[in-house]
Amino acid sequence: MIKVIEINNLTKNYGKSRGIVDVSFDVMEGEIYGFIGPNGAGKSTTIRTLLSLIYPTSGSAKIFGLDCVKDAATIKKDIGYLPSEVFYYDGMKVKDLLNYSASFYNKDCSKRIKELTDIMELDVNKKIDDLSFGNKKKVGIVQGLLHEPKLIILDEPTSGLDPLMQQKFFQLLKEENEKGATILFSSHILSEVQRLCSKLAIIKEGKIIKIETMSSINDNNYKKFKVEAADEIGEDYFGIKGVTDLVIKGNEASFLYKGDINAVMQKVAGLKIVNISVIEPDLEEIFLHYYEKEA
Repeated sequence: MIKVIEINNLTKNYGKSRGIVDVSFDVMEGEIYGFIGPNGAGKSTTIRTLLSLIYPTSGSAKIFGLDCVKDAATIKKDIGYLPSEVFYYDGMKVKDLLNYSASFYNKDCSKRIKELTDIMELDVNKKIDDLSFGNKKKVGIVQGLLHEPKLIILDEPTSGLDPLMQQKFFQLLKEENEKGATILFSSHILSEVQRLCSKLAIIKEGKIIKIETMSSINDNNYKKFKVEAADEIGEDYFGIKGVTDLVIKGNEASFLYKGDINAVMQKVAGLKIVNISVIEPDLEEIFLHYYEKEA
């Protein structure tokens, strides 16, 4: 497979302030790649360095096999970027801004602009300064996608969008990906990453602490058990390797389990079961697990 993004030991120092340290990960062609961490972890710094909006202290980054600093102008022709916060000239109308943005690309983007503004329910005749924060974010989405880029880089893209518009935006991203676009999706909203991405990097305090496929995270982490038996459950009944957070109250037990699922099911089979549930943990719990482990 072709590497669309290659980041190797990328470091950005801000003097006494923390930036990023030895960040390394690759994004393959056609992936929707998640980049997660809380606000202030280094996501935006990594992206801005990758886009040559700021320059690295050390390390290197490539997009489409080209150096992100030396070949920045060439690279940006095929990138769509949505920053976490969008700022515009307030006096411009939406349509004037989008046409101005389209003029940087050697192609007719008018049809695509119409399609995108219809999807995002955006009034192109309004002035930028008359728009709400959410509608300004919609302008940023259209601006980032109007030239049908090969690589889409999104930094906290859904802030300001209402739930219905988020649904439309996610569908739009899936369609772009199906057409061949590679997507780097940075967020602290973990359910978004879980929904869209096939692989992810977790960043903490400027350093990558885990790179994992979503399927591996879902398969190899804790399962949440709730068991209700016909009779009282002994205090040590589920005292086997891999069980944590065990709470037993009379004939009910709840716990987290990591390991061979057959081992815990053998214990369950020894009870006369009234009810049982086995729940996949959400990415929020997994995320906190990695953070606590790396603390």
